Amino acid sequence: MQRIVPMVLAVALFMENMDSTVIATSLPAIAASIGTSPIALKLALTSYYVALAIFIPISGRVADRWGPNFVFRLAIGVFMAGSLACAFAGSLEGFVAARFLQGMGGAMMTPVGRLLLVRAIPKSDLVGAMAWFSIPAMIGPLVGPPVGGAITTFADWRYIFLINLPIGLVGIWLATRFLPRVDRIKGIHYDLVGFVLSGFACAGIVFGFSVISLPALPPIVGIALALLGFLAAAIYVRHARRVERPVLVLSLFEIPTLRAAILGGLFFRVGAGALPFLLPLMLQLGFGYSPFESGLITVASIGGAIAMKFVAKPMLKQLGFRGAMLLTSVVGGTMTGMIALFGPTSPLALLSVILLVGGFFRSLFFTGANTLAFADVPAQRAGDATAILGTAQQIAIASGVAVAGAILEGEMLMAGRDHSTLADFSLAFVVVGVITAAAALFFLPLPVDAGDEVSGRRLPAE
Repeated sequence: MQRIVPMVLAVALFMENMDSTVIATSLPAIAASIGTSPIALKLALTSYYVALAIFIPISGRVADRWGPNFVFRLAIGVFMAGSLACAFAGSLEGFVAARFLQGMGGAMMTPVGRLLLVRAIPKSDLVGAMAWFSIPAMIGPLVGPPVGGAITTFADWRYIFLINLPIGLVGIWLATRFLPRVDRIKGIHYDLVGFVLSGFACAGIVFGFSVISLPALPPIVGIALALLGFLAAAIYVRHARRVERPVLVLSLFEIPTLRAAILGGLFFRVGAGALPFLLPLMLQLGFGYSPFESGLITVASIGGAIAMKFVAKPMLKQLGFRGAMLLTSVVGGTMTGMIALFGPTSPLALLSVILLVGGFFRSLFFTGANTLAFADVPAQRAGDATAILGTAQQIAIASGVAVAGAILEGEMLMAGRDHSTLADFSLAFVVVGVITAAAALFFLPLPVDAGDEVSGRRLPAE
């Protein structure tokens, strides 16, 4: 059970992670095909993450109301429909809309899968289950860059989205066949006002920062969107204090371990969101590599992530959550920033080592943070915690893409160029590396024994 359940659920993560890495290596080819620029395609990336951030808050309650098993299978179906729409998109607007549909499916798919895992696995086994949950998800990014690069280089980029169709069908069958039944919960309340406010907040802030530097739109459009997003967020905070069951339960921030995992994760995932956007573009536009070649190089970071999964539990037990989170934040940020030192003539072996080490520590951070977040959350609040954690994660990743794209576009604008140079990418890697390392500041206040019962450093109380 400890292995079968997370492995079945991880089919959803496999599709999501493979899809995100496939598209990253194919951005220049997709841009040329639909008549836009590779940097402008950040809107397609952010639209996916915005859809996740909008719909994740209600994912837990939809799963509680209709049953997580049913919602999980339905979500895979919606994700497949979005993939099909991406394959037939012929414009930037159509591609952005198709990615948004994919995000609607992903918003239910992965969080509900994590919720099923949390409810089906005892807390003492959660670290190991989370690691198994993530292993197939790491295979997606491992095969995504070379497969996406090969398809884009030797065939047509549209085929990369059709890969999800057979994978999704297998996932639906496995979920029907092997997942344990988790009962519905009666009396579920939907906070529709809160859902609308939180949706406007997420969309306004992320899209605002994404379009603020687009040449096709006046900067005031992005500024206005961002301000409206912040206004909606402020109204939501007031709303959440007045209703009994808001869509995002902000009172959960009173739990120190959950608060640290969310806020620290926000900063760390800026780098996680920026890296798969920046690296393939730098390798193709700055180094002159083909999509296939850039995909093969990108695989190195995924190899480190997979290797970590086999040592996550003993490392967290040895270091404790506080020590592990501090170490991974600093090392992960440093490895991201060091990519700025490389150029077309730099040794590829050394770059691969940097990517390998960075992938190892980023993966350890994600495993630790995702587990720490639930260390002190009561079982009956797991759905609410899943919603707020998932929303924060997607906002952070989308913000990483927005920040990276804004740096590149800002440099181009100031220099009067219509293309990015290697120096632009170097600056972007330094900035996102510093932001990533700043995640350590949120774990410093935690006690040394935070989450020890979950990490295995302390036996659970009788």
